[in-house]
Parts: sequence; C-alpha cells; structure tokens
Amino acid sequence: MKTALITGANRSIGLETAKQLSKKGLFVYLGARDLQKGEEAVKDLTQNGFSNIKAIQIDVTNEESILVAKDIIEKERGKLDILINNAGVLGDVPQDASTTAVESIQKTFDTNFFGVIRVTQIFLELLKKSDTPRISNITSGLGSLTLHSDPAWKYYAIKAVSYVSSKTALNAFTVTLAYELRDLPFAVNAIDPGYTATDFNHFSGPGSVESAAGFIIKHTYIDENGPTGKFFSNDIEDESEESPW
Repeated sequence: MKTALITGANRSIGLETAKQLSKKGLFVYLGARDLQKGEEAVKDLTQNGFSNIKAIQIDVTNEESILVAKDIIEKERGKLDILINNAGVLGDVPQDASTTAVESIQKTFDTNFFGVIRVTQIFLELLKKSDTPRISNITSGLGSLTLHSDPAWKYYAIKAVSYVSSKTALNAFTVTLAYELRDLPFAVNAIDPGYTATDFNHFSGPGSVESAAGFIIKHTYIDENGPTGKFFSNDIEDESEESPW
C-alpha cells in the first residue's frame, strides 16, 4: 500500500485530496498544524466510511515538528511515496508592493516557500525509499510571471506582493528540485488546483474542492512515464493543462 503525506490537510482542498487518495487505496497522513483539528477531521472521515487516514501534527514553519512527523512515518510505514506540499497562507492584506512591510512578506514566505523546502528536504530520505516517489508543490496560477505580464489575462489585476511572490519562488524551487532529481524515479511538479471556493478566499472562487483535489491527484498519482518539472493549472483551458511559468 502506497503512503502519502498532505500538509495543511484538515480542511478544504487538502482534506478533499486526503479523501480521494483514501478511496484509491492509499494510506494517507493528514497533516495538520493543530493535531486536535486533524484528529477531528479524521474522526469525521472515519464515521463517513473512509479508512487508512491518520492525523499527524506538522507545522511547516517549525523544523522540530517536521522531524517528529518524519520519525513517526518512518517507524510506522518505512517510506513515503507521495508528498503533497499543500499548506499555505494568503498573508496580510492589502499587499501593495510599495507599502507592505518586509516582515509581513517574510511571514508569508515562511509558510509558502521556506515551509515547503523544510518539509521536502527532511522527507527526501523517506521518499528515496519509494519505487515511485512523487512530490507535488501546490502553487497558484498567480505565481506565473508570464500571465502576470499579460494585460488580457483575467486575473491580471491581482498583484498581491506577498502571496504572488511566494508562489513564484515556489515554482522556481520546483524546477530546480526536479532537475536535481532527474536521474532518480521522482516526479516533481507544481500544481495549481485553480481558483477554488474555500475559506481561504471567502468562497469567492468558481471551482469546487472536488475538482481541485481531483486535479492535484491526476498530476500527482502518475506512472513511471509521467512528467517532471512541469507547472499544471486547473484554470488553463488547454489539453496539456500546462501553465506558462
């Protein structure tokens, strides 16, 4: 049975992704910064017929919590097949480039960028024990510099410096990591689940969590011939579903 870890999975897209992976027969660690909230989510899932899901405490801004989570998974499962770096924050608003405090930008980066690096680097040891290791960094279409330079793009006017910059940096990390691991059986991709209605955006997005989670899984749970170093977006109306960087 393959094992997956999803950070920030006690609600919204992360929670739905855990549900759908469970249905596929995977053992899923539902990562939550607050373990009690994670356990409450798992209890509800269990009562609704889901199995092989366990809550695990992991705060991506706290290295010690990541190390503890890694030790738990190593003892219980021996390896990790799938890492979905889903935890993220919007940051303080407004986010004007000329006035947003550096400290505010740093705080957003600590979760959205440095948090992903912390988790990934610590879990690489367990991922390398898998025959088909997969790393999916959950990004945003707002991280695309190409689209942000196109006045015709429907989200062109959204220029939130903390969030946008952190996702662009995350995309860059994805490319460099995929290249580094190119000779190993890894697939490392950036995945934008699309503008989804969640509490993250006050339920303003047109997409559903079911669609978002399905899209993440489609581009994560791939075979040995699957792509690596790509940027996929649920908002791209193209057969390839690839977003420009």
